Amino acid sequence: MKLNTVIFDMDGLLIDSEPLWQEAANDIFGMNGIHISKEEYDRTTGLRTAEFLQYWFNHFKMDASLIPQWDKMVVDAVIAKVKAKGVIMQGVDYIFNFFIDKNFKIGLATSSPTSLIDAVVEMAGIKNHLQAIASAQDLPYGKPNPQVYLDCAKLLKSDPANCVCFEDSINGMIAAKAAKMKCVVVPAPNQAKDLRWSLADLQLSSLQNFGQLHFDRLANEM
Repeated sequence: MKLNTVIFDMDGLLIDSEPLWQEAANDIFGMNGIHISKEEYDRTTGLRTAEFLQYWFNHFKMDASLIPQWDKMVVDAVIAKVKAKGVIMQGVDYIFNFFIDKNFKIGLATSSPTSLIDAVVEMAGIKNHLQAIASAQDLPYGKPNPQVYLDCAKLLKSDPANCVCFEDSINGMIAAKAAKMKCVVVPAPNQAKDLRWSLADLQLSSLQNFGQLHFDRLANEM
């Protein structure tokens, strides 16, 4: 058994979209006089939009029947913000080329809806490098459930044991490890000291910092 497949998360890893998700959520929650702080928002990083809203609707004791409407409003707002001011993360071109040079199969496994995936994939210029895209949008459970990673591996015709995943959220890391895959985490600087990252196989400060020595370490731990 050897590593032959890489699967990437999207939000917060390939594109600096987490601030835009928080901004969009606060724009809409703000219409009801509610503000979610950065520290509070971090609790729900990696969840699907509906799950994010369910958490905060419960917290603020709001009418849950509004969640489908708010879901669309938040997603539409995020897509608009991504197109207007989204920034691709440092090292995306580098990390894709690293695995292209190794003839790896490459996939994307994200909690985001297809409409946002399409926008980010186009912006990042990675469409032609992806052999599979899996979204947890319509699955019974999103991350930290491993299903979206297992679905992506299945689309790539890869054994989960041959996959290495790149993640930026605790929920995503748990999903990747539950899928029995190697997991490299690149957390936001303000979350880097969270002790829960010890579950990952490797923690980096940037995709740009991943190199051959890191790859060999992961491969030798098979």
